[in-house]
Amino acid sequence: MFKYNVRGENIEVTEAIRNYVEKKVGKLERYFNDVPNATAHINLKVYSERTAKVEVTIPLPYLVLRAEETSPDLYASVDLVVDKLERQIRKFKTKINRKARETAIPDVNAGLIFATDGAEEENNSELEIVRTKRLSLKPMDSEEAVLQMNMLGHNFFIFEDAETNGTSIVYRRKDGKFGLIETD
Repeated sequence: MFKYNVRGENIEVTEAIRNYVEKKVGKLERYFNDVPNATAHINLKVYSERTAKVEVTIPLPYLVLRAEETSPDLYASVDLVVDKLERQIRKFKTKINRKARETAIPDVNAGLIFATDGAEEENNSELEIVRTKRLSLKPMDSEEAVLQMNMLGHNFFIFEDAETNGTSIVYRRKDGKFGLIETD
């Protein structure tokens, strides 16, 4: 059902690696009953400090699944990424089913099929909003926003961009650097 696009950076994608990746990512297909032309994009990277990073992106008509994981072992990274993607699918399924119950919409699993395994109750608590904050956005530039974020000890900060008057978000990336999300 999935098509696979496996690429390697600083690593030759051998037949054994390709087969392992396709076998593990292929296990996710059981969650879908109708996914025409879905392509799983898999990037394998090996760094000089002997760590391996695996990135998987599966764009679907109603959901984009994406996960990445870095570890000393390439095969372990593949396993961890597949586990993350499986959790994402379960969360999505729980969210869809909850909305269906709340709005009385019949069967909106959007191409997903699931065996009931008790994970739904577990995921309901994961998606519960336990705190709501209201804030007014102060106009500033991205550098000031990063300083504010660091001062507050947060991993992200929402602000009004003084140049564009749009809402923007700065965030701390896993590599310790910063990212900026700008809205239209």
